[in-house]
Amino acid sequence: MRMNDTPPASHKRLSIRHLVERAPDELAFVILAGTNGCDARYLTSERVQKLGLALAGFPDYIHSGRIQMIGKSEVAFLSTMDPEGRRRALANLSPDLIACILVTKGISPPSELIEFCQSNDLPLLSTSAISSRAIGLTTELLQEELAPAKTGHGVLMEMFGLGVLIVGDSGIGKSESALDLVSRKHRLVADDAVRIKRVGKRLVGSAPELTAGHLEIHGLGIVDVRELFGSTSVCGPTTIELCIELKKWEDVETIERIGLEMDETVVFDVALPKFVLPVRPGRNLSTLLETAVRVFLLRRNGSDAAQRLIDAHSEMLNAGNETVTRAMG
Repeated sequence: MRMNDTPPASHKRLSIRHLVERAPDELAFVILAGTNGCDARYLTSERVQKLGLALAGFPDYIHSGRIQMIGKSEVAFLSTMDPEGRRRALANLSPDLIACILVTKGISPPSELIEFCQSNDLPLLSTSAISSRAIGLTTELLQEELAPAKTGHGVLMEMFGLGVLIVGDSGIGKSESALDLVSRKHRLVADDAVRIKRVGKRLVGSAPELTAGHLEIHGLGIVDVRELFGSTSVCGPTTIELCIELKKWEDVETIERIGLEMDETVVFDVALPKFVLPVRPGRNLSTLLETAVRVFLLRRNGSDAAQRLIDAHSEMLNAGNETVTRAMG
């Protein structure tokens, strides 16, 4: 599979402005101060850190590129101080290391915190969500936004509820097979350009916005799958769980006749199970692809026809050996 790498996850970043714009309704971030810093400060990690230790005088543990959170306990701690004490506590913070500060549960932050953020162009955000919920939702959002991504040449289908990535040389029949699979009630995710992100330990595939829902068929050109087959024929982003590579028969060095072992391909350090299907004239590709997915699902559920055959053969050999031994004895 040919891929065009984007910068590694450690180099990806999300501005505070984009964080606010892309937040789900349940978070509904409100900018309380430091608006000027929203376009100049960036998040580079999905981790959320609490500012309690730093406010108590231990700022060395602040990690740059993370959201710094203030909840009920941190506000209660600050409320035990007089205004000058709060200013001294905030002076322990290095604003250059902090991407933004998030106040949870709709709590009104101390005026000294607002002043500190405003004077340092440090975005101060607020959400009505409680701390635990805000951490979970924010982490999910940042995992998605900061996920490493690649664009590869192939076709991505949803088949039997499974994301199946079909790869192979140009002109080998990927798009034509996808068209046939759609006519069999499977769903198209992406054709030609497949966008792949690693989200946690999952690989999530999608189509570029411009080409979503379209197939390029030699001799027909670009066809609108949704228009031809209905809205249920296309699918949004899906988790990729299987790769099937189509190869010209003469290019396959060894052909697995029994099928005891599956191959695999690695994307973003995630091992993806893979079948290699030799292609030659007369082979029904869509039927082979559909069968490969069924075989994979059966194996995942513990049913392996090849292994059963080997086991039965071994039993026959063992039974034959015992018969010969008894006869010779």
